[in-house]
Amino acid sequence: MDLLVYGSYGYTGRLIAHRLVRRGREPRLAGRNRDRLEDQADALGLESRAFSLDGPTEGIVEYLEGFDAVLNCAGPFVDTCGPLVEACLEAGTDYLDITGELRVFEDLIENDDRAREAGIALLPGAGFDIVPSDCLAAFLADQLGSVEELTIGIAGGASISAGTARTILRMAGEGAVVRREGRLRRVPAADDVREIEFGRGYGTRSAVTVPWADVVSAPRSTGAEDVTAYAAVPSPAIGLMRRMGRLAPLVGSRPARWLGDRLIDAAISGPSARERATGSAVVWAEATDGDDVARGRVETSEPYGFTAQAATAISERVVAGEVDPGYQTPATALGPDLVLEFPGVDRELLVAPGEEP
Repeated sequence: MDLLVYGSYGYTGRLIAHRLVRRGREPRLAGRNRDRLEDQADALGLESRAFSLDGPTEGIVEYLEGFDAVLNCAGPFVDTCGPLVEACLEAGTDYLDITGELRVFEDLIENDDRAREAGIALLPGAGFDIVPSDCLAAFLADQLGSVEELTIGIAGGASISAGTARTILRMAGEGAVVRREGRLRRVPAADDVREIEFGRGYGTRSAVTVPWADVVSAPRSTGAEDVTAYAAVPSPAIGLMRRMGRLAPLVGSRPARWLGDRLIDAAISGPSARERATGSAVVWAEATDGDDVARGRVETSEPYGFTAQAATAISERVVAGEVDPGYQTPATALGPDLVLEFPGVDRELLVAPGEEP
């Protein structure tokens, strides 16, 4: 299997590397920390390549030559995506990652034409961010025929990895993002609160606006001009989120990020094996074409475990040449039923077009 996994020794990268090996694959492991990389490669019986993304593109290209695809697992992805994508464009190597960071999706969309000319695929969000939500949104779009407005809600997956925590820290203070009439708009943290019936043991939860990547990706997979994403949070946290939003300049400052990184490394290790085995998440979505409404729900396994399953399967299909060149979402690349291929996933159409919402 001609796949390079960059950031393979991070929390999610380790899960993906182990899953690839269990499936009989032999990816090449990569990252900037040689010691951690070699320890991991020795334990898995794989080869590794240690290199930084700080140097010139030509230097990175040398490490990508001979590979069909690169799976980027190194966050914050806003720091790692650019150098890797530039090198992929020169090397003719497909790029995919597991990010949910809005800026990465925006940057990759802008490189759509270059990727088509180079004959490579650019497929971000090949994990819990954003496979379930993108596939559910595309499924509802198929029910309606066209979509003007899309609303998404996410519940579950309380524990996070250190990499996710660092990404959240980078995004702290930026508030939420919504799409209105085809344009992205920043709004304050927890700007809107909506009660969503998630079902499946989650019941009705208070959910607040969040910068989920579907506000960027959904127009490609559904055609929606208005997109809002919500995440379920405990009611007491809503006021805290709003107060923290007022501290945005301080929270997002370089000293605060440096201190936060140190605390994250010391305190956060990610969900345990038991949490991954027993946890779950629910994605709810509602779409309208201006007249009819379609509403649906997807339940998945615990988000990090799901990400390992999805990223592994999507990587295999990218390497096999099943994904067309250019910028892709999971659903445009492999169809809205992609999410149903993974264990523990259940999809329901709650309201069909023409039914009473």
